[in-house]
Order: sequence, then structure tokens, then C-alpha cells
Amino acid sequence: MARPAQGLEPTPSIAAKPDLAAAIASWRAWLAHERRASPHTLAAYGRDLADFLAAMAAHLGGPLGLAELRALKTADFRAWLAARHARHLARTSLARGLSTVRGFVAYLERHAGGGNTELAALKTPRLKRAVPKPLAPEDALGVIEEAEAAHQVPWLAKRDVALFALLYGCGLRLSEALSFRRREGEEMARASSGTMLTVRGKGNKERRVPALAAVGAAIGEYLVLCPFPAEADAKLFRTRRGGALGPREVQRRMQELRRRLGLPETATPHALRHSFATHLLAGGADLRAIQELLGHASLSTTQRYTEIADEALLKVFHDAHPRAR
Repeated sequence: MARPAQGLEPTPSIAAKPDLAAAIASWRAWLAHERRASPHTLAAYGRDLADFLAAMAAHLGGPLGLAELRALKTADFRAWLAARHARHLARTSLARGLSTVRGFVAYLERHAGGGNTELAALKTPRLKRAVPKPLAPEDALGVIEEAEAAHQVPWLAKRDVALFALLYGCGLRLSEALSFRRREGEEMARASSGTMLTVRGKGNKERRVPALAAVGAAIGEYLVLCPFPAEADAKLFRTRRGGALGPREVQRRMQELRRRLGLPETATPHALRHSFATHLLAGGADLRAIQELLGHASLSTTQRYTEIADEALLKVFHDAHPRAR
């Protein structure tokens, strides 16, 4: 088994015997180092597994070890799911909890000489898949244009234009854009059309996206006016006082732009990423290319955008076909 990872959050208090506790620590280390799970993901998995083990300890009258875990029956797992359902947890929480336990048991099968086959009889709660809510092309561009007009401080106005242009022009997550350093911004400002940009995304995975000339130009204008020292390792996007710009302030800026433009509450910074993908698909881009640009691990995640395209086609049909009215 892998050695426990250093620097991880401590494992939540769990009802487990020493052999199972050691297996959990090894599993968490494997998630962090091999699967590159984020601290937030590790924390969520830890809470789900701790909840399961606490419920099983209460159900069976004592903490579980590896032998007791392998001996659990389908009815035991169902009792845990029923208890979570009685707490009025969302279906997403129920599904994630079961997925966590499945993942841990699968890890034991591969690394600890056996898991539990009873889990195979359980069905994952059916979830209603959320459809992304992009902006119309004119609204996405309107956000970028209005960002400059909405700010009285010139360099902050240029900062907002550069940030929103980066989100929409490259399809980045907000956390990815805010992680850029000054030196990377300078590289983008110098880049010509056709240059590829390296982005470090979820799980510390890298991907390549085109660095659009218009985005580079917006970043260049911001860097010229930014009043703080040009330290290469400093965060690219700065606050009024010079600190690193955080997501909450960006969300507040987007909220103000929504009011000014009359956009719905679904017009968030992340909606610009959805807009990037949806507009590429509408323009004829290949779904697998969009998957690579967005950094999705699974094509099924990217396929959500085809549902938006289908809805648009249906609307055109119902609006235009005489027999559809």
C-alpha cells in the first residue's frame, strides 16, 4: 500500500479498527498522489466514509475492521442509505456517498486482497443532470465591454476586461484564471494568434488551449496600467490594494454587471466557460476537441452541451415550422 500523504487534512474521526484505519490512510494517500485529488475532494470523501463507518458501527454494535467490512451484506449498505435519506440529504449527496464507499472498496480489492461484492447489487440514486446555462454570444461580449465602462479606476477596469476575456476566450475555470502569475500574463500579452497556452486545472492536470490575440491584447493593456511592481511570480490579477484577486470579488463584479446589462442570475463567471463551449459547438467544433479544451476527464461531461444545441434547434423548429404551432 502507498504510504500516508504528508500535508493532507487529518482523516475525520472514524469508527474503525486499526487495520481498516491504516487502509483508509493509504487510500487517501493514493487519491492525493496517484489520482491527484484536490484537498476539497479528499475532505468530501473523508466525510462520506466517516459517515458510513459511524452508521455501520451503530448498526452492528461496534467499529469495523477489514474482516467486518468484507462481511457486510447488501441489506447493511441499504440501511445506511436509508438513514441518509431519512436525514433529507440531496440525491447528489446520496450518490456521492455511495460512490465514495464503492471507490474505497474497489481500492481494497486491488491493494488489500479483497473488498465486498455485495455492493454490486446496489443501484446509484438517479440524478437529474444539470444542463449548463451559457450566455448568448452578444451577452458574453457585452459583459467584457461593460466591465470597462463599469469601473471608474482605469487599471481596475482593464483588469476586469482582461479577466472576463480570458474566461470566455479560453474557456477557463475561474480558479484557473486566478492562478496565473505575472510572467504568464506577459507571455500571453506577447503571444500571437495560434500560440498555445498551458493551463493547470483540476487535479493538477495540464492542458493546452489557444491563447487568442484579443485576450493577449486585453492582458497587455492591463499590465501596462497595473500600478504594482512587476514581480514575475506575483499573481497576475491584483486587488485595489495589491493582493491576489479572489473569486468572491470576481463574483461581486459579475453581479454588478448582471444588473447593468439586465442578465439573469445564471450569468456567473463560470457561465462564460459554458458560453465558450456552447458557442464552439454551435460553430461546428468537434466534441472531443471541446473536451480537450475544457479539460474534462470524461466525454460524457462535455456531451451536456449537445443538449443545449438540441434545445436551440427545437426552439427554431417550433418558432418557424407552421405545423409545430
